Amino acid sequence: MLRKNERHERILLELKARPTVRISELAEEFGVTTETVRRDVDEMSRKGLVDRTYGGAAVTPLGSEPTYEVRERVFREERTRIAKYALSMVTFDEVLMVDAGSTTTEFASQLAASISDNSPKKITVITNSISVARALGASKSIRTVLCPGDYTSHDAAVSGPATLAFLRQFHANTAIIGAGGITTDGISDISSGGCWVKRTMLERADRLILLADRRKFGVNQTEVVCGLDQIDDLVTDQEPSRDLSNTLVSANVRVSVAGDPAL
Repeated sequence: MLRKNERHERILLELKARPTVRISELAEEFGVTTETVRRDVDEMSRKGLVDRTYGGAAVTPLGSEPTYEVRERVFREERTRIAKYALSMVTFDEVLMVDAGSTTTEFASQLAASISDNSPKKITVITNSISVARALGASKSIRTVLCPGDYTSHDAAVSGPATLAFLRQFHANTAIIGAGGITTDGISDISSGGCWVKRTMLERADRLILLADRRKFGVNQTEVVCGLDQIDDLVTDQEPSRDLSNTLVSANVRVSVAGDPAL
């Protein structure tokens, strides 16, 4: 019998193939009761992963995304694995730009935990994310530069003209960003303001590392941020599909699959 997290993943995969699914059909497929699947769908709906319909579930509409608080509560183990792996890809004399998101916030937490307050290692991080800045504040060895701008509670971040102008005053060794979707067409996201922040970080950094778990593969969001050829590294928790993998190889993107959380 499938475990709950496995059922949730299967439901999301089913919804990638068709816009709606029936609870009765899923129960038969999974070999569980309809009440079990109904509880699964209700929980996924509360997390903003699916839309609850009469007798089933539907794809969350394009242009809709759970709040940062909701996103932060799901896929925690995968985010930790990705963040710890990404930590091994930066050095402590770098200047980083880090954008808003649940996985980038986890990266910030891992970074702060890796540097003791009396460490000779120093690193500078420029961010538009309140949650990233708060996580970095746990280490006195990290200089955190927080962008000004228009605050959006949905993303716990700032964006807008003031944010972009501020970012363009700096140069970074590495930009570390997240994305709402990754397809052969490129990476995409919902917030136009957030997309412009990602583009500006890409413009001002020598290297771009994308942190994204497997749920983002094959997903198109409202606005394209950039093509895959503008990404240097992708850190994820599972190999992408063959088509996406082939496109990433053609675009010279290095794909790293994060392994055991103990890394």
